[in-house]
Amino acid sequence: MKKTVEDVKWEGKTALVRVDFNVPLKNGVITDDRRITAALPTIEYLAGHGAKVVLMSHLGRPEGEPKPEFTLKPVADRLSELLQKDVIFCPSDIVVDDKVKDTAKALEPGQVMLLENVRYRREETRNGADFAKELASLGDVFVNDAFGTAHRAHASTAGIADYIPCVSGYLIEKEVKFLGDTLEDPDRPFVAIMGGAKVGDKIPVIRNLLKKVDYLLIGGGMTYTFYKAQGLETGKSIIDEENVELAGKLLEEAGMLGVKLMLPLDSVCAKEFANDAERGVFKAEAMPADMMGLDIGPETVEAYRKVIETAATIVWNGPLGVFEMDNFAEGTRKIAEALAESKAVTVIGGGDSAAAVEKFGLADKMTHISTGGGASLEFLEGKVLPGVAVIEDK
Repeated sequence: MKKTVEDVKWEGKTALVRVDFNVPLKNGVITDDRRITAALPTIEYLAGHGAKVVLMSHLGRPEGEPKPEFTLKPVADRLSELLQKDVIFCPSDIVVDDKVKDTAKALEPGQVMLLENVRYRREETRNGADFAKELASLGDVFVNDAFGTAHRAHASTAGIADYIPCVSGYLIEKEVKFLGDTLEDPDRPFVAIMGGAKVGDKIPVIRNLLKKVDYLLIGGGMTYTFYKAQGLETGKSIIDEENVELAGKLLEEAGMLGVKLMLPLDSVCAKEFANDAERGVFKAEAMPADMMGLDIGPETVEAYRKVIETAATIVWNGPLGVFEMDNFAEGTRKIAEALAESKAVTVIGGGDSAAAVEKFGLADKMTHISTGGGASLEFLEGKVLPGVAVIEDK
């Protein structure tokens, strides 16, 4: 068990909090503030328990230089609205300067300030000790609540813990609980659904899950690499050529482990990668040579739904088709609906699968949606995340 914000007496202390405010912006306006609202429980707890709160985050990829388009000023403004109190924003091209230090020292209990984009400093992504020490000088306790960057050993996600004690915020606590409990002690049957394009990106995850799940349902672009491994026609579908042989080995491993690894029985295929392309539904053994698979077909949806209905725990990572195009979104939508109707614990592994359930208006029907695409993927691989590893044990 890791220490959390509730394991610290905050009166008279400054909480240095790493949040994930890497929000989408259009012409300086935030178009989606979910990452900000996700951090509110931790911020409100700290402020409400007498802590002085210093927040830090990255935004975009300024590549170690101060670039106005990546300033966190719009975030500070939105956070002020959400908290219904002023958030002090400290714009500094070097993130931590004398004025920033003085502002942090002068904070009153319950006050909140936000530093400038930590990636304005090149040392951030290199986990530079000097920068980590500068940041650590602003607080008494490091609170990591940025699960989306917990798989990165950066100065603001891990390095600070070399200088001051580290506890988790509510967001990381929740992520570790859901993802950890799901993998280590799932209610059964345990079903994993893996989509996305490249098998290579998911091999370590699939390998780890094969040791734990009862069913593994495959979809998305990676389907056709598995098809090729079985000698099936794949037409113009995306193929991860480097990993065809490995896909075949994964099928063998599943058999040896007694895991039911299911591949799509049919696909929605199109002549080209376009929403209005000529399309049709074809069985796995009858894919036309001049077409590409862009979604799972209705027979597959039905087969997968039957498995989902029996599940007690479900982990889903990666869409099952090109859900961004309406004509190839049906498979992903139907599976998302099946999860929404399921009585199982449903964990969505961030990234595109999270975007899909949001698009279909089903997010509130899922037990947990991870806030970190890359981080959740590495967690599912069984990796130790640097930003979690630095949190002190109870």
